Amino acid sequence: MSSIRPEQPPTPPPDAFAVHRALVDGDLSLAYIREGVGGYPLVLVHGYPETKRIWWRNIQPLADAGYEVIVPDLRGYGDSDLSPDDRYDLVLYSRDIHTLVHDVLGHQRVGLLGGDVGGVVIADMANRWPEFVDRMVFFNTVAPFMVDHVDWYTERGLPLNPLPHGPTGDYRVRQGRDPDQLRADLDTPERRRRYVRDCYEHRLWASPHSFDDHDIDFMTEPFADIERLAAGWSVYQLEYGRPMSEPPMLGTPVQAPTLILYGPDDQVVPKDFPKRCEIAFANRVGPVVIPECGHFLQWERADVLNELATYFFADLREARR
Repeated sequence: MSSIRPEQPPTPPPDAFAVHRALVDGDLSLAYIREGVGGYPLVLVHGYPETKRIWWRNIQPLADAGYEVIVPDLRGYGDSDLSPDDRYDLVLYSRDIHTLVHDVLGHQRVGLLGGDVGGVVIADMANRWPEFVDRMVFFNTVAPFMVDHVDWYTERGLPLNPLPHGPTGDYRVRQGRDPDQLRADLDTPERRRRYVRDCYEHRLWASPHSFDDHDIDFMTEPFADIERLAAGWSVYQLEYGRPMSEPPMLGTPVQAPTLILYGPDDQVVPKDFPKRCEIAFANRVGPVVIPECGHFLQWERADVLNELATYFFADLREARR
């Protein structure tokens, strides 16, 4: 790791945390980490191309701070089951997590943290189950879009497309429009891991030198399996006609108090992300810009995220004691 990077919490070894499993949809089970049982519950939701491993630097510090830290793999990712009937979408992700945390683990109210696809999932959860979500931390993803209030965007000079493809968005086109050809091109485990490695290395997602070779090997290992890699492409196919179980609830302002964070070195999420969040979140703190940070904020600036989350949820933690 280059010395120019801010010092980060130590990364636990790959086997640092026990992996649990629970049925959430018929015979489909999610794998998850659960540390600090008994504290106020925080649910950490990953995106693409990530698994629960992207939170490896956050789990123990938050558990040590008095939180119960629950970190699932979304269906089809990491150690979770693949969908036997190829059912993947944002609402299914939301429902899986709600079933796991509410029905299986028994939590009536929680805090949520998420970026990338995980950020969109927690926004849906906050609107779908407002009585379940106390607060959220939301970063580097697509802000909910107020479809009935396009004037809110035009008045601010914001384009109506919340995530234009731009120079770094070709991966979304290939994964969404041409998944069969992409599968054929990525015909070995090494090529699949190289494809994912690019997102952590040179495709302008992360701040430079945020991941060393060991880190990248750890993050890319689950994607050597073509079925798991392709499962992660499913949400991108929704833009190209893939059927969904139901529309996500992302067209009205999120009422849950939300801490908005932004890593500005991210060249995938547009620079107008903070402005869009100012529209989408009715009770927000921020946006707060985190320096020397890109898309993978929970890893790149774990030092900042861990401290901010500790304080943002502190009164809820104390009320539980």
